[in-house]
Amino acid sequence: MCGIIGYTGARSAVPLLLGGLRRLEYRGYDSAGVAVPSTTGGPVQLSRCQGKIAALEASLDKAPLAGPCGIGHTRWATHGKPSEVNAHPHRAGDVAVVHNGIIENHAELRARLQAAGSHFTSETDTEVIAHLVAHELTKDSDFLQAVVRAAAQLEGAWAIAAVNQKQPDTIVAARHSAPLLLGLGGPGVGEDSTAAENFVASDVSAILQHTRVVVDLEDGDLARITPNHYEVVDAHGKPVQRPRRRVEWSPAAAEKQGFRHYMLKEIHEQPRAIRETMLGAGVGADDVRFDGLSLDVSACARIVMLACGTSFHAALIGRSLIEGLARIPVEVDIASEFRYRDPIVRTTDLALAISQSGETADTIAALKEAKQRGAQTLAICNVLGASLSRVADQVLYTHAGPEISVASTKAFTTQLTMMVLLAIHLGRRTGHLTAERAKALVDGLQDLPAHIDNLLAASAAIRIVARRHQGARDCLFLGRGLCYPVALEGALKLKEISYIHAEGHASGEMKHGPIALVDGNMPVVVLAQRGPGYGKVLSNLEEVRARGGKIIAVATLGDHTIGDLADDLILVPDVAGELQPILASIPLQLLAYHFADLKGTDVDQPRNLAKSVTVE
Repeated sequence: MCGIIGYTGARSAVPLLLGGLRRLEYRGYDSAGVAVPSTTGGPVQLSRCQGKIAALEASLDKAPLAGPCGIGHTRWATHGKPSEVNAHPHRAGDVAVVHNGIIENHAELRARLQAAGSHFTSETDTEVIAHLVAHELTKDSDFLQAVVRAAAQLEGAWAIAAVNQKQPDTIVAARHSAPLLLGLGGPGVGEDSTAAENFVASDVSAILQHTRVVVDLEDGDLARITPNHYEVVDAHGKPVQRPRRRVEWSPAAAEKQGFRHYMLKEIHEQPRAIRETMLGAGVGADDVRFDGLSLDVSACARIVMLACGTSFHAALIGRSLIEGLARIPVEVDIASEFRYRDPIVRTTDLALAISQSGETADTIAALKEAKQRGAQTLAICNVLGASLSRVADQVLYTHAGPEISVASTKAFTTQLTMMVLLAIHLGRRTGHLTAERAKALVDGLQDLPAHIDNLLAASAAIRIVARRHQGARDCLFLGRGLCYPVALEGALKLKEISYIHAEGHASGEMKHGPIALVDGNMPVVVLAQRGPGYGKVLSNLEEVRARGGKIIAVATLGDHTIGDLADDLILVPDVAGELQPILASIPLQLLAYHFADLKGTDVDQPRNLAKSVTVE
């Protein structure tokens, strides 16, 4: 949820730190700060503020910090309210620290340190780390080993970057259950530098402008970086080797490219993203063969899907697809609940975890639990080298490219695309999906990008619908079958970025309670594509009309019946039922976007939310 950036080299650190923090804003934050070892002696220099990075920049304009090494941070409050004093970095003695995650035993450690004479100034769990490292440095001057000993006393999750005034060109980093990587710069490695330099970051997007060569730290790893050197050790301080990799995303892929918001840009990137997902999956004429995927389908008695938020909605759709096309039983669990209910997991189960970032703490913990209980494990995620990919036995990547806006769009539709591909793959191997039916679905998938282009061309008309209802305080989304989870996702998008109260329900459940909410002030978005249950959806529309509700219908192109029942009509192409959720998602994304934009909310960084939820 928070962001970390560190730099050591020949250039001035602060501009690089601020640039990295800018590129981490999408993760969500409420305060920001930087720390730079002084070039003239004295304590490590700090600059922190509550609020946006612009406020930090203004503070640094008034009181600049000079130095070629430093760390920066954007904080999302867990312990202690958002404030300057609770903002990172935190300093103790010669040490300054930034931290993502939660230290679960911070109260016990704080009490012990206070008894030993430490003075605390914040309410955070992070300040404990700074005092621990400073205390360990009194035993010997090896900065890396001091952090090793301090980390051994911590319980919980952490990604840490620390600087030390007595070694002003050195950053020490540590990772445990929170993402962290090294970026290698300098001649022949970095993108724009001829001098020796290195980076540390919680997300590769923070450093892509400067280098694409990274070293992923594993859980338990610690690293020391200087301008000319880096080394990695394990939790016991013993040297380990971690491979380098080259990131193929370009810095331009993370820019707005003329769009008003990242979310709108990412909505428009969906045709390309879906093509990339299919290209990476080995799609044939009547089959899908994933390179490197080796699942013993005959030994798979059940699939347990684990996910949170938008990915959970993708899992619900995946359940219906796999059960329908492959006839393998599927259970879907909210990852944050899974390991706390003593789940029944067998060695014949496949645990399938889904996460856009691959860093969602609840999903990672749930997959680890399933793996410990003997299940085969598979992950679907978007980010190469993410933590989830290293926990799972096997991984399928969606290849959506970087998604900056907090509200997920292209990551969701590429997850749905992957679900269709996986269902075809499994269905062909169980023998329940014929070659003819598989070919029809593959052909339909190939047509999706063109269909989405046509839907995106209707954005202006959807904006008119949003303007007509922009005074609404509540909204109801209804869907049936495969489009019920799309209704959940549509409601989630609207509430996330416009702050309008929205609920998604199965259409048939409306009469069991939600219908009490319907009146002349409530828009009701109904997913009403032709297919099984279409007649029953029309009956639901009549029920809403009878109570004065304002109906926004998402229907099939060529449907001449529904127009008389709806106040506003959005038409989507006629495709196979298995593909309807992908197309139905597009107008709901645009509707949520235009509601939020018309209201003037912060579309890309909605309040209280974060892109990558790395705490439980």
